[in-house]
Amino acid sequence: MKFQQLILLCSAISLYSYSGLANARPIVIGYQTNIEPAKVAQADGVYDKVIGEKLDWRLFNSGAEVLTALASGSVDIALIGSSPLGAAVANNLPIEVFLISTDLKSAEALVVRNGSGINSPQDLIGKKVATPFASTSHYSLLGALQHWNIKTNQIRLLNLKPAEINAAWRRGDIDAAFVWSPALANIKKTGKVMTDAGQVGQWGSPTFEVWVVRKDFAQKHPEVLTKFSTVTLNYYQSYNQNKSRWTANSAEVQKIAKITGVDAQDVPALLAGAAYPDRQAQLSTQYLGGRTTQNIVNSVNFLKAQGLVRKVSPNYQQFINTRFIQTSK
Repeated sequence: MKFQQLILLCSAISLYSYSGLANARPIVIGYQTNIEPAKVAQADGVYDKVIGEKLDWRLFNSGAEVLTALASGSVDIALIGSSPLGAAVANNLPIEVFLISTDLKSAEALVVRNGSGINSPQDLIGKKVATPFASTSHYSLLGALQHWNIKTNQIRLLNLKPAEINAAWRRGDIDAAFVWSPALANIKKTGKVMTDAGQVGQWGSPTFEVWVVRKDFAQKHPEVLTKFSTVTLNYYQSYNQNKSRWTANSAEVQKIAKITGVDAQDVPALLAGAAYPDRQAQLSTQYLGGRTTQNIVNSVNFLKAQGLVRKVSPNYQQFINTRFIQTSK
């Protein structure tokens, strides 16, 4: 599905009516293969035990897929990147951001193939560059091109999912890709990083990943989100206080590798490629207490400049809800 078609779906689809209690059906949680500490809790079933309800974890390959699922009401809670989040709020999708998952740095990057002849940004002109459309990587790629004064029509921009990028890279069908792991870890073995999300963020296009919830579900089941936040933040704290212990041979890293499909040897470096805010940081002006709202505005403005959304609001504060962090223990 093209990004433009996805935007129309988000803006036109009717609100999904969530009826009954949380246990009327499994709570559906959409996740992606991003590397972060709380994947250990997912692997160990800690979320299920703490929340006390049956959880249905569904893997999505891109932010575009997550948006479609949120718009149709087929998921209740989902991980989403800042670029698709911008598209969602610009079209008033009934969701709320309740937790920052990752502040992206080197966890997403633009890798150019060895032997492609790409040694500088200008060498990208005319080359095949892949990224999953409507994703944080897509946003970062466009931000990098803008910084380098390269127009998108000067490269051969391809919309490929991470698994498709892996396959196309192996076949030699693409010259470069902006993506996350496991695809990122795989293509780096035969390529070099030209820039990453952290650098692009310093150029004015920061990216991050958040947990969002459908507003109807949040209103009826706030205790689920409080417990979800507690589990996530506890694992972030564990990692932040013991980073040196999360080695390739550690139980934690082995579990992350298994659930994401990333080689365990690559996981520690990928974990270090992002920041995982604790509760205090989440509520600070750096994140949900301030800057996140402005970053959403920046994302929407960027999408509008690309012709991907029509309207821009001066404030998207109504899409952020910190009550579940404030009440979690």
